[in-house]
Amino acid sequence: MWKREFTLDSLNQLSENTLAAQLGMTFCEVGHDFLRGTMPVDHRTHQPLGMLHGGASVALAETLGSVAANMCVEAGYYCVGLEVNANHVRAKRSGLVTGTARPLHLGATTQVWQIDIHDEKNRLVCTSRLTMAVLRQKRPD
Repeated sequence: MWKREFTLDSLNQLSENTLAAQLGMTFCEVGHDFLRGTMPVDHRTHQPLGMLHGGASVALAETLGSVAANMCVEAGYYCVGLEVNANHVRAKRSGLVTGTARPLHLGATTQVWQIDIHDEKNRLVCTSRLTMAVLRQKRPD
């Protein structure tokens, strides 16, 4: 399914000076049908009650799905997010969460990704779905 050459190191380098880096996200594993990354649950990702902020979970989900989507299109194309939703099913106060992005649909004009975020005990913390638009790069004038 991967159409572009990449390594975990190259993906992590792309994230430098982005929201992903600010929140401590790291790409950690790639398989034939998934991309996985982690994010710490700490002061950067907490909401005021000391729990993992839902927006931080959505940021992890959208980062994983968006990067994976862009690795699944041919040169000359790119993907942008159209819609993201999330269900937050478990509170998390500290530690590390791991998100796994898998495609549900890889079409010519849209992609749909399922991103599940688990804690260290493999308990589901958040489940998210991301819809991406596949666009053709415009030629420079």
